Amino acid sequence: VQLVESGGGLVQAGGSLKLSCAASYFPSPDYVIAWFRQAPGKEREGLSCIRKSDGLTHYADSAKGRFTIASDNAKNTVYLQMNNLKPEDTARYYCAAQFILGGGIQDIAPILSGHAAEFDYWGQGTQVTVSS
Repeated sequence: VQLVESGGGLVQAGGSLKLSCAASYFPSPDYVIAWFRQAPGKEREGLSCIRKSDGLTHYADSAKGRFTIASDNAKNTVYLQMNNLKPEDTARYYCAAQFILGGGIQDIAPILSGHAAEFDYWGQGTQVTVSS
């Protein structure tokens, strides 16, 4: 499985970007796809995740209200719509996939703060730069 992020770029504050995470395939619908970001000198931050099987989503507090995650299973692609971008959103954005069988929000939410090694697949990232 390969994950490829795209859609990053340079945008002015207040602008929007839609990131894509395209997968070659998923061996199971029980994968949860998460978006993370990491700015230079800062720790990786989990933003949002979505379960492919039923579209169950979870957002970190920092992503609520401005970011929306969505999945197009026919295209094996997960999107992150980011609105009202701020300079502090500047970072490299990554998607990652983890197999989680069943469960509810309480089972998928923790992956946003989990260890990178817990994920089965990672993309290479896409850079987002927000100018003031």
